[in-house]
Amino acid sequence: MRKALFWCGSYMLLAMIPLIVALIVRPEESRALGAVFGAFLGLLALGVLAMQVVISGRHRWFAESLGFDNILQFHRQTGICALLLVLAHPILMITTRPEWIEFLDPRDETLRAVTLILLLAATLLLVASSLWRTRFGLAYEWWRALHGMLSLFIVSAGLGHALMVQNYTAGMATSLALIGIIAVPLLLLLDSRLFRVWRNRKRPWRVVDNHQERGDAATLTLKAEGDHRLVFAPGQFFWITLGKTPFSLQQHPFSMVSSAADSDRVAFTAKRLGDFTDTLPDVEPGARAYIEGPYGAFVPDADDDAGAVMIAGGIGITPIMSILRTWRDWGKKAPLWLLYANDTWDEATFRDELAELEEILPLEVIYVISDPKPEWQGESGMIDEALVRRRLPADDGRREYFICGPGPLMNAAEKALLHIGVAPTRIYSDRFDIV
Repeated sequence: MRKALFWCGSYMLLAMIPLIVALIVRPEESRALGAVFGAFLGLLALGVLAMQVVISGRHRWFAESLGFDNILQFHRQTGICALLLVLAHPILMITTRPEWIEFLDPRDETLRAVTLILLLAATLLLVASSLWRTRFGLAYEWWRALHGMLSLFIVSAGLGHALMVQNYTAGMATSLALIGIIAVPLLLLLDSRLFRVWRNRKRPWRVVDNHQERGDAATLTLKAEGDHRLVFAPGQFFWITLGKTPFSLQQHPFSMVSSAADSDRVAFTAKRLGDFTDTLPDVEPGARAYIEGPYGAFVPDADDDAGAVMIAGGIGITPIMSILRTWRDWGKKAPLWLLYANDTWDEATFRDELAELEEILPLEVIYVISDPKPEWQGESGMIDEALVRRRLPADDGRREYFICGPGPLMNAAEKALLHIGVAPTRIYSDRFDIV
């Protein structure tokens, strides 16, 4: 909780820097309170949008310990707040001084008017395409490219607008300070989308195996070409690009399923869910790949003798398989419980290996089938509080809980754990539907 408060406080402070810099300057023109407040909202919007670029860039130094899922949810909510600030800024300004509507008239100072109109439209498009990407039928690769370009334009154009107004940004020192502050997020954006990819070209991998799994899934195993390795913790994920060059729109996140005890080879498993994942079963051994990572804090404490509870739905079993395989290779003896939900028994990916792991580890696997056949003797239906109370051990105040799967399952599991008294700080969620 203290980590979350620290990073939220840091975010708020950094987002307010453009406003703080502007407040240092006493404007020559005295304005009505509504106009002053509107200007402040505009500067705050610029700071929030700049910070959105920072927290979405997969920078390990920024809140990595909070977990990718938490950062993503925070990014979404603050993105909506940024949109509201951007919309409130001109509304307040024009309501206070109706003649300022001329700023949006392209017949008067065309460049300024077009820039402001595009800035509003780009912000609306950025938020809408992120919240409803699948509804719009926008492919993930093109959404990711669009997201990056819109972010770069919005922050750059917002900075240009603030400098051109000159009311709270007058003076060379103030302008340079504001440019320096906003330049940092823009450089971080270029680093994550361009420079990082350029550096990654020297660390290629090669697909050495492509194995079909239950549940219409495929497991690809990759081996490093050269001396580089991927040292990761069980439960983490990476971004992968398949092809001869890392400069590609097709960069996708996948959880590791392989053991962290072997950094020379990594494996990931994906279910055919459309777009990129439909092509994975056809990837031939020998294909080149590029990996960026590892990322994520979905990592249990292997030295905690209280053990861990894991809840998975469908292909959400993948990071948990990495945890189980690693604990097997490390010889860990802490108790483990796994609630594994699937629509049918035939779709339970890795069920054969899970049976073997139950023989090696102090592991209890509890299958939950939502559409069982008449002969099914195990748990059926959905994961809820009643099932959690019936099949999992009583919470000891120390044990950690890890959840991965579709959104509805994760929401239900989180709610059930909270109702039985599990502290939120001991619940780790890893949502694979990140956009």
